[in-house]
Amino acid sequence: MTETTDVVVIGAGLAGLVTARELGNRGHRVVVLEARDRLGGRVFTENRLGRTLELGGNWLHWTQPHVWAEVTRYGLEVSRGPRSEETYWLAGDQVRRGNLDDFMNLIDPGMTRLLEDTTKWIPRPDAPLTNPDLAEVDRYNLQEMLDKLDLSEDERNANEAAWVGHFNAPLDQCAYVNALRWTAGSSGHWHLMHEASAIYRLKDGNDGLVNAIAADANADIRLDSPVTSIRHHEDGAVVTYGEDKRIWAQKVVITLPQNILHRLDVEPALSEGKLAPSRERTASQGVKAWIRVKGPIKPFFAYSAQDKPLSVIRTEFVGEDDAVLVGFGADANRIDVTDKDQVQAAIRVWRDDLEVLEVTGHKWGEDPYAEETWQIQRPGQLTKYHAAQQASEGVLHFASSDTANIWAGFFDGAIESGLRAAREIHAQVSAASATPAT
Repeated sequence: MTETTDVVVIGAGLAGLVTARELGNRGHRVVVLEARDRLGGRVFTENRLGRTLELGGNWLHWTQPHVWAEVTRYGLEVSRGPRSEETYWLAGDQVRRGNLDDFMNLIDPGMTRLLEDTTKWIPRPDAPLTNPDLAEVDRYNLQEMLDKLDLSEDERNANEAAWVGHFNAPLDQCAYVNALRWTAGSSGHWHLMHEASAIYRLKDGNDGLVNAIAADANADIRLDSPVTSIRHHEDGAVVTYGEDKRIWAQKVVITLPQNILHRLDVEPALSEGKLAPSRERTASQGVKAWIRVKGPIKPFFAYSAQDKPLSVIRTEFVGEDDAVLVGFGADANRIDVTDKDQVQAAIRVWRDDLEVLEVTGHKWGEDPYAEETWQIQRPGQLTKYHAAQQASEGVLHFASSDTANIWAGFFDGAIESGLRAAREIHAQVSAASATPAT
């Protein structure tokens, strides 16, 4: 027996939940199918190490319009981690020590030169393909552009480590255009971009936003419901999920991350504009580590170099007898973030006075429903595929932070894409309903 509904949304991350809320609250019957046993997708909040930790997406900012509107809508409180009192960085194998201003002053010349043409190439972040010549610069990776600056060893290490913290990937695989897009979203100011991407968080956990949207959605949300196939035609689609359950819908919204989209069994097949970037994969392949250390300690920031297991560590929570740090590395193959000894060894790059008590993390590259952390495109992917990745294909529509315009890879991008998909579907269904039968 095949169930029927108006819209099926595949995935209960922010993109899927926003789509479901917008359509359900406009009178459409919506079923959300989520493969996991929880809501949120790459928003993953858990109580570990004695704190509320974000194993997935972490930070947001008022320069991100879509997510900030949701924060306002639900009255969520925003906070930040402790301000760093010490900063460590590497110059070759030598550890330098100062304050955060010292480090920011060190990377400022490189960042300024690297990003000085931001508004030339991305004059409007909400329309990233506006410059018809963008492909000229989209062929470069970030490492190439950094190398052209001919920085001193201190400056090069510091700038590379900062970008690994941002991009969670080897820089020679990251499109330079990613850096331009993030900075364009911050009105061309790299200091603001740095703040917008890594400082502020929801005080009571990012799942508060997920749960608020889900509770506000007039939709049937089904967990433990992995989709196995989609068969679509001009009048609708049949979605098979779970143990051979079927549901027919007028419209289907697919919110899968880029790296796993090509694994979905869809007939007729999706366009190459969607399948090719999925097979190519995103550049992001790094790690996020949560580390509880013996206290008391002063809050600190530490940057090493991109070839180290962890390139960036910072203090996120401080207690009387312990502290919890968060760390990022470019390559998940270099470190197991659930192995205390490996993490202890990684920290010794900067400091041998910290005792690691516990570690935790989520291996996103091994997660079958993600296979990536946050979206960082490879050279050429934006200009080759962006329009095709956003485009609907018959009754199939697409929403994902990976394909957003302004803040791709962020909460904001997921919400933007969900709003877009819902608006398009509502307009199409309303227009079809208003057309007299012939």
